[in-house]
Amino acid sequence: MQFIKTEIEGLVIIEPKVFGDPRGYFFESFNQKSFEENIGEVNFLQDNESRSSYGVLRGLHFQRPPYNQAKLVRCIEGKVLDVAVDLRMGSLTYGKHVSVELSDENKRQFFVPRGFAHAFIVLSKSAIFSYKVDNWYAPEHDSGIAWDDPELGIDWQINHEDILLSEKDKKLKPLSETEIPFKL
Repeated sequence: MQFIKTEIEGLVIIEPKVFGDPRGYFFESFNQKSFEENIGEVNFLQDNESRSSYGVLRGLHFQRPPYNQAKLVRCIEGKVLDVAVDLRMGSLTYGKHVSVELSDENKRQFFVPRGFAHAFIVLSKSAIFSYKVDNWYAPEHDSGIAWDDPELGIDWQINHEDILLSEKDKKLKPLSETEIPFKL
C-alpha cells in the first residue's frame, strides 16, 4: 500500500498494490499495522455501505464531540468524488477542502480524520460506497454544512441541476452559520 499525504494535514489517500491476472484481481484493502505506521492508531468500530445513483450527494456531514468520527472510505463499484473539509478551528487550512476521485478502477481509499466534514457525489450511473468509522452514529450529535456554500468553492464536477439531496441535506447551512465544535 502507498500512503499519499495531501495538502491538508491528516487527510491521506491510500493506493493498494493490486495483483491481477486473467482470473481477476486481489488486493489488501486494510492492514492495521501499515495503517498505524503511516497514519496512526485508529480503532474502527463499524463498517457501513451505501448504494446511490448518479448525482446523489451525501454530505457535507460531521458529528459533534464526543461522537465525532474518523472515516476510511472507498468506492467498491462505480465512481464518486469524495470531499473532506477542514473544520479544525485554529488550523491553517480551516475551511479548505481536498477532493479525490474514488472508483472501482483506481481502488483508492481516503482517510478522513476527526475534525472534518465529509461528503461524496456519485459520478457514475450508480455507486456502492463503503466506509469504516471509529465512533458510533449518534443522531443527536449529527451536523453538516451546505454542499453549495460559495465560501468553500467545491467543484462537484456535475451540473447543479443534476444533484440529488436528502431532505436533511437540503436544510444544511453555510460554514459561516454552522456551529463548529472542533479545535486544534
